[in-house]
Amino acid sequence: MLRATLLAAIAVLASAPARAQLSAGPQPPAVSWKDRLGERVPLATPLVDHEGRSVTLDDCLGERPAILALVYYECPMLCNLVLEGLVQGLKGVGLEPGRDFDVVAISIDPEETPELAAGKRTSALERYGITADDPRAGAWRFLVGGATEVNAIADAVGFEYAFVPATGEWAHPAGVTVLTGDGTVARVLQGVEFAPRDLRLALVEASDGRVGTWVDQALLLCFHYDPTRGRYGLAILWLVRGLSALTCLVLGAFVLHWLRRERRAARSALAEK
Repeated sequence: MLRATLLAAIAVLASAPARAQLSAGPQPPAVSWKDRLGERVPLATPLVDHEGRSVTLDDCLGERPAILALVYYECPMLCNLVLEGLVQGLKGVGLEPGRDFDVVAISIDPEETPELAAGKRTSALERYGITADDPRAGAWRFLVGGATEVNAIADAVGFEYAFVPATGEWAHPAGVTVLTGDGTVARVLQGVEFAPRDLRLALVEASDGRVGTWVDQALLLCFHYDPTRGRYGLAILWLVRGLSALTCLVLGAFVLHWLRRERRAARSALAEK
């Protein structure tokens, strides 16, 4: 018993410096995505596009909905996953950039240059399957800007980020924001993979029905956007109500048919008498 107690005490003393060292180290900044649905981004924010031209966010938006990706172009991993997931998802939505939607990527790193933006844009276009001279390529804007300007846009969509001096990288959440044509936050899709169904439904909703078909409107009755998950899910309540109503209609039709049949049989019996 005494030996076991001594061994336990030695183990605790030996592990104490390690725990102290771990707790004394720098903690990663807490970043999150706050709910800003319905908020409007600052359209007059000055930025620089991938060709080095001075533009505002208003210049990059129009009557079409837009997908806004806040990333940084030299990100070693997460931003590349977000952009890759966005490109792959958009390839399956059945909608055309420049006609149905726009794509706007903005670097959260104020030190990044238009040249970096141009390189990342070229890579995204190649993965999407179009060339730079394709008319659809004009709908893809990759931008840079100053810290104050980019932070104003990020704050408007609820996107939190912070620089980590220990690693020289930026901590940030993963996902994209879907904006209406006037810059209102319509939907936030979180993660690094974006289902074509989610992207399409978000664009249809952001366009107020101007994009998509009646089938999309019908799907929106069955799929509900969950802001806590940043995803569309089956609207179970609506489905149950619909099935219940259908069941009542079927039963009602059956009862009505049975009553009519009984009345006809009764009338036939009286006529025979």
